[in-house]
Amino acid sequence: MNNTAPTFAKQDNLKFFRTLNSRVNSYFKENNIEKTGNWKIHLKTVILFTVFLVPYFLILTLDMPFWAHLLLTIVMGIGMAGIGMNVMHDANHGSYSTKSWVNKIMGGTIYVLAGNVHNWQVQHNVLHHTYTNIIGHDEDLEAGRIMRFSKEAEWHKFHKFQQYYAVFLYGLLTFNWAITTDFKQMSSYLKRKLSYGEPKSPKTLWTTLIITKVIYLSIWIVLPIVIGITWWKVLIGFFIMHYTAGLILSIVFQLAHVVDEAANPQPNEAGEMENTWAIHQLFTTVNFAPKNKIVNWYTGGLNHQIEHHIFPHISHVHYGKIAKIVKETAKECQLPYYEYKTMSAAVVAHFKHLKTLGLKPAL
Repeated sequence: MNNTAPTFAKQDNLKFFRTLNSRVNSYFKENNIEKTGNWKIHLKTVILFTVFLVPYFLILTLDMPFWAHLLLTIVMGIGMAGIGMNVMHDANHGSYSTKSWVNKIMGGTIYVLAGNVHNWQVQHNVLHHTYTNIIGHDEDLEAGRIMRFSKEAEWHKFHKFQQYYAVFLYGLLTFNWAITTDFKQMSSYLKRKLSYGEPKSPKTLWTTLIITKVIYLSIWIVLPIVIGITWWKVLIGFFIMHYTAGLILSIVFQLAHVVDEAANPQPNEAGEMENTWAIHQLFTTVNFAPKNKIVNWYTGGLNHQIEHHIFPHISHVHYGKIAKIVKETAKECQLPYYEYKTMSAAVVAHFKHLKTLGLKPAL
């Protein structure tokens, strides 16, 4: 990875962000509403935690056939992903509530996904949101040798099959968080002295990571076994829960940045980007299914990725309203505003893009 961070152009000759920011601020002021979450996100939190936890307690307390056990773990995975996209995501951006302590508590729901607050904030808030789709800086584009997410990545013969095997790997996202990823990231980020907000001591960060992992595995693996559920049933259920959540989260995130329309702009030899940060987001981010209420509700507004990337501190419950402002302002400035009308179209586009990236590059 290139450790020299690129710099964005400072002068916006189109005055895009200044105009857009003024219009969005006026929207909230004129309607007398906060930019953070409201009763909609609070109700959604209750619903998603119910979907996630009720099946777990049913598994612990009821004698049921194994097929029913597995169906409930799938439901838990759906609830788990929903919590990540709606509750954890907003809270760790500081947009869930006007109260910082509420954001801190709700941001901690990432531990439900077997993740770690510090690592996620560095990878997502710092690296992904600052250096979106810039190779060597946005870790969301890094998948080792096995996946090729950009033309700049090294090509291998097996990549010609990646559009087929990708879906099997996507489901491993949160499972990997639980066992390996967090430890690797913690070591890497501390070595590179990366942090989000007020830096914490390595001792505190490592202690928190280890304790939360022990508690997590105790709740989801040790407790069911102690209660009397056969160990292999517990492990299979644990894996299926994570696979379901990981598959949902991976696909939703990929649709916004790994499609043909989303560019991978690179800095020049001086380390400078062509555009300002806000305009950079328009070239590297894509919306999908903007009018689909079910997709919008469940994905926590992540189908409005353009709005989220430009205004990460505004809660997703407002994206549907401010999207019109963003789209019109981009059009006025003759800037791109990429979107797929349906989620299915975005999914097809993503896997077609994987197929294209899997072809052997021309010399």
